[in-house]
Amino acid sequence: MKELVEYIVKSIVAEPDKVSITEETSDDGLLIKLEVAPEDKGRVIGRQGRVAEAMRTLLRVKAAKDDTRVRLEII
Repeated sequence: MKELVEYIVKSIVAEPDKVSITEETSDDGLLIKLEVAPEDKGRVIGRQGRVAEAMRTLLRVKAAKDDTRVRLEII
């Protein structure tokens, strides 16, 4: 799932080399932490959070296929 987020985010941001993604596994499921350059945060979140919500929806669909839960946290 990390690869999916990385592909989406790097195609959106202006500075793809400053994208950092970490995965943490817990009993609640998978937590994906996303860090981008401060000037790219608006692009990743989108207007009224639409881009971030679309990424979360895609992750939920992939997680459902893998029979797990996933959360995306933008730092």
